[in-house]
Formats: sequence, C-alpha cells, structure tokens
Amino acid sequence: MKYGYARVSTLHQDLAAQIHQLEREGCDKIYKDKFTGTKRDRPNFNELLEVLKEGDTLAVTKLDRFARTTSDGINVIKELFEKGVKVHVLNMGLVEDTPTGRLILSVMLAFAEFERDMIVERTQEGKAIAKQNPNFREGRPNKYGKEQVEHALKLLETKSYKQVEALTGISKSTLFRAKKKLQVVE
Repeated sequence: MKYGYARVSTLHQDLAAQIHQLEREGCDKIYKDKFTGTKRDRPNFNELLEVLKEGDTLAVTKLDRFARTTSDGINVIKELFEKGVKVHVLNMGLVEDTPTGRLILSVMLAFAEFERDMIVERTQEGKAIAKQNPNFREGRPNKYGKEQVEHALKLLETKSYKQVEALTGISKSTLFRAKKKLQVVE
C-alpha cells in the first residue's frame, strides 16, 4: 500500500498543495499533521509509523516535511528500511536502502537541517536589528486602539459582554483581558 505524509509547521499554513501532490502520486491513504518539524511528537506521523509494514511505500513531498534534523531523518528512514518500507521523496525520487542511497539521503537531510538553521539565524538577526528601533514592539500589533477598548469597557457598565461585542466588534476574550489589565493597574 502507498501512504502519504503531509505536514505544515503552523495552523495558519495550508496542507492542500502537499495533499494534491500526494494524491497525484497515487497514495491510498494520506496522514496529515500541523506541528513543527522540530518536534518528534507528531501524533498522525507516529500513527503512520505504526501502520507501515513490509512492502509499503511512504511518500512525502519534500524531505523537510519528514524530518528537520539529519539524525532524526536517518533514524526514521533506517527504521522504515528495517521494516521493508520504501521511502519516496517526491522532489528527490525513491530513496533506496543501498550505500549510495543512504549517502544521498544523509547529504539531503544535512542540507535541510542547514537551511532551517540559516532561516532561524536570519530571523534572529532581523529581530535584533528591529529591536534597536525605539518604536519596536514584538508580536502582533493591537487590533483595537486604546480609545476603542476604553469605550467598550465603559459600555460594559450597562451592557453584557455579548452586547458590547456585537456593538464594537471587540471579542469577549479581548474585553476580559483589557478589564483584567485595568484591574491590575488600579
């Protein structure tokens, strides 16, 4: 049987492109995860590893969807080879259990890990430069201005959270946070 595995790092990323590629490749069943590749506790991936048996093929779109560290990738693929499972990385081809196949795999995994490390390093450098700006604020900017939130909190004196949310568009959880923050300051 041919299994596919698709993974994105965040809940905001989309699995559709990977799933489409795996379907075109003829995968009978596709397992999906929305977890960071730096963590091995991916529930559907772990379930897939349990299901795979001799003669099966595991297809992934790219090596970095499969494993982010060289050692983890090599260990998982060794485990699959020992079970008699073939590994097909769509942008590389079939990874064979031969000395040459294992060498190519090691090099590709090392490059995937290197690329990830470079992204992390560039992101940290960018943040360090941005933090030198006195107006820099880390994180997502506030959706509502101070005046809007204060107005909504004033409305809470005579209206329910649901009514204020309907009137202002400010969510109940944002109102709770603002009210709590105000109580801490007082």
